[in-house]
Amino acid sequence: MSEQIYKVIELVGSSETSWEEAARKAVEMAGKSLRDLRIAEVTQMDMRIEDNKVVAYRTKVKVSFKYEKE
Repeated sequence: MSEQIYKVIELVGSSETSWEEAARKAVEMAGKSLRDLRIAEVTQMDMRIEDNKVVAYRTKVKVSFKYEKE
């Protein structure tokens, strides 16, 4: 079995609808430029508020992907 190394990056997704959609958007966007995504871990959720109303949900996600030697 060969050794495998994974890199972890942190992303923040945003949505007007939900935390779940914010996380999904972050992972899907990362998938457009990174290959072999493995795990996504939600580390923080918050909301943006304007005039006492929630206007956006934000989800911070750690995403791991296989590190490939150049």
